[in-house]
Amino acid sequence: MSAEPPDQSPGSATSEPVDALSVTRDAASVRNPPSDEEYTRILAHWQFAGWKRIANVQLPYRALLRRMAKGNTLEVGCGLGRNLEHLRGRSVGVDTNRVSVEIARGRGLPAYTADEFATLRHEFEPFDTLLASHLLEHLGVEVAVATLGEYLPALSGSARVVLITPQEAGYRPDPTHVAFMGFSELTEVATRLGFTPHRQRSFPLPRVVGRVFRYNEFVLVADRA
Repeated sequence: MSAEPPDQSPGSATSEPVDALSVTRDAASVRNPPSDEEYTRILAHWQFAGWKRIANVQLPYRALLRRMAKGNTLEVGCGLGRNLEHLRGRSVGVDTNRVSVEIARGRGLPAYTADEFATLRHEFEPFDTLLASHLLEHLGVEVAVATLGEYLPALSGSARVVLITPQEAGYRPDPTHVAFMGFSELTEVATRLGFTPHRQRSFPLPRVVGRVFRYNEFVLVADRA
């Protein structure tokens, strides 16, 4: 793999090209969202493809995540547990999709439904990192702030948030994506939650590649103000 592109300062005027996807999708495109079972099958098809295991495509993402997430991590929107596996031994996951949670548990990962976590939250030590990876594009800014805000009491006083969303080529294929969440939107979410962004990057390749490479991502790290 080529050398990683340098980090960019949050708010840089050149960090993100203007794109038509910056507008929220019409509600009609998500009027009939898939059931928990259907969406879990979609996730499994994408995540467990044989060629991905053979090529070990998650290696650079795993390495980056382990560097960014400090201490114990709470992942909101953990899905089938890919990031819980990357952070095995120091992560807990929450998801509203009960079927995905059951599969993650079957893989030996600590995953809970949102209701279960609300009941058990006080049994956990405060978390040092709040991770939301490929979640916010399903919510939009306002719902993202409200959703992640519910988990702030579970965090330590020096916690950080790590926000990861797809770029254009990764955003388009999923009809349940409702809002394109670039650097400016991620910065707004983090700031409104009380965190100060200090690092943002296009990963694993430069920003322009995100228009054609499905696995390019926006990554933003912010610490408590």
